[in-house]
Amino acid sequence: MTNTGLQSILQRWLAAGVVLSAALLTAACGSSSKSDEAYLVKIGDSSLTLDQLHKAMPAGLSPEDSTLFVRAYLSEWINEHLISEVAVNEVDLTEIDRLTAEYRNRLILTEYKRKMYQIHADSISEDSIETYYNEHKREFTLQRPLVRGVYLKVPNDAANLRTLRRLYKSDKPADIDRLEKEVLTSAIHYDYFRNRWVDWEQIESRIPYTFGSSPDSWLASNHSLDASLGGFTYLLFITEVIPSGKPMPLDAAREQIVNRLSNLNRIAYEKALLRDLYQQASEEGTLQLNIKLD
Repeated sequence: MTNTGLQSILQRWLAAGVVLSAALLTAACGSSSKSDEAYLVKIGDSSLTLDQLHKAMPAGLSPEDSTLFVRAYLSEWINEHLISEVAVNEVDLTEIDRLTAEYRNRLILTEYKRKMYQIHADSISEDSIETYYNEHKREFTLQRPLVRGVYLKVPNDAANLRTLRRLYKSDKPADIDRLEKEVLTSAIHYDYFRNRWVDWEQIESRIPYTFGSSPDSWLASNHSLDASLGGFTYLLFITEVIPSGKPMPLDAAREQIVNRLSNLNRIAYEKALLRDLYQQASEEGTLQLNIKLD
């Protein structure tokens, strides 16, 4: 919204009898070329200009939402600065300044460490991932089964449904290629996951079928499903299962391991960074201690 649009909103308020100061009328509706410099509201040494209000307004608001935003923004600005104007004489500004400085220093330190680690962090090697996995395998225990297989959702009236039923359980390369082509013409959903582990919950959530309270029990005695539900046929074929309570395979644990190693590397880097800064400041005389920290 342009400043002209904001002026129009403010003009409507004035026409509706909304009480605003003469300064607001001059700033919002005047023809001065310095309108951006004139204030809409001023409390003490703080002022809000039309240009500041314009920059604060989100893009894409409707005229009605723009009016609501301007009204709310002005009211909030006034309330905030009125309280600040009164509170400044009632609070210990020395303590406020100290807390502000401490918070600023923490923000600077956090951002500096983040930026330095981002620049100097080494990539995590496959060997380190495998080593960590082998040393901490017991920590990566499945809460739900992992499965591999094939899943399809097809309309009941699909012309090639019989063909899909014949192909989706086959592991012959020619049949797999044929299945890939057939699903393009009729399948609503198709997921071929024989070559990767998938959380059983992802599969179960796609099929409006009651698998029972224990997915491990169902998977122990069932490896396929062919069910017609709500006008669709759901085809599921499970080729491999890792039950709940078993260790995760490396592929399934990889993301967690990478996150853990990244965090450990970051902590180690930050310690080394601070140690180097401490040593450099001591050598240059910037840091002077009259107390022994060791």
